[in-house]
Amino acid sequence: MAVMTIAKAINEGLRAALNTHPTALLMGEDIGDLGGVYRVTEGLKAQFGPDRVVDTPLAESGIIGTAIGLALRGYRPICEIQFDGFVFPAFNQITTQLAKIHTRSDGLLTAPVVIRIPYGGGIGSVEHHSESPEALFAHTAGLRIITPSNAHDAYWMIQQAVTCADPVIVFEPKRRYWLKGEVDVSAVPSSPFQAEVLREGTDATIVAYGPLVPVALAAANAAAEDGSSVEVIDLRSISPIDFDTVTTSVLKTGRLLVAHEAPTFGGIGGEIAARITERAFLSLEAPVTRVGGFHLPYPTARTEEHYLPDLDRILHSLDTVLAY
Repeated sequence: MAVMTIAKAINEGLRAALNTHPTALLMGEDIGDLGGVYRVTEGLKAQFGPDRVVDTPLAESGIIGTAIGLALRGYRPICEIQFDGFVFPAFNQITTQLAKIHTRSDGLLTAPVVIRIPYGGGIGSVEHHSESPEALFAHTAGLRIITPSNAHDAYWMIQQAVTCADPVIVFEPKRRYWLKGEVDVSAVPSSPFQAEVLREGTDATIVAYGPLVPVALAAANAAAEDGSSVEVIDLRSISPIDFDTVTTSVLKTGRLLVAHEAPTFGGIGGEIAARITERAFLSLEAPVTRVGGFHLPYPTARTEEHYLPDLDRILHSLDTVLAY
């Protein structure tokens, strides 16, 4: 076991991927000499050289378009989008080209492109630097979307993404980059598309992913002090979603709360609520409840603490669910 921050775990995972796959290369703004704004790629250019750790212009559409061409020529490009809000100039390339190449070619072509996107709030940044656009991409078939909540998953998920023949978006919770955890570098990793039960419970289920997983665990701990047993599931994959693990939990607990930083309206939580209602309606003791951001443009740094779902908001909704 090694203790690492999530940022360091991704760094080591990228290092392992570059060592394992000679055709893998990194692309992004300021990822070489600077090591990225969060220092996630620090030291990789010095080890692998400028041909495999490439500083690109400030042109996200160009980054993804170039990556698609490289993938079609046999490379495995790993792209960094510097901030979540910067991905939208590349949205057309990702959703109309990258996601559809395999189907459009009737299975003859693959585009194994990995896109790393730091996402979410909580860092006190300026406009376009704190977004949660995962639902926009999850709606597009042909993309796989994963998000780690801890260092162990961060280390393995980035390597698993590189080996995938499909395009993979890795949403990295930027406010958790400095969260430390144990990483077993010798473990056989579980599938990145499988949810994980982090805490067993019998009275209610909380499903969360990425930056809100630690908050969900804190809510379960607080509920335990009041005598309630709450199960916590880290979704890990946003597309595809492991509905089987969530369904099994809800059939046991009878209650479900879904929490994510992204706005509740049109969010991933709505899809989970609908699917679980279809699958486990007769076992539900209460309506499925969602906790998320408000349906507003992301606020200024001074007020983001009122926008982000926190422990109090999750506990309030949990109390409501448990009261049925």
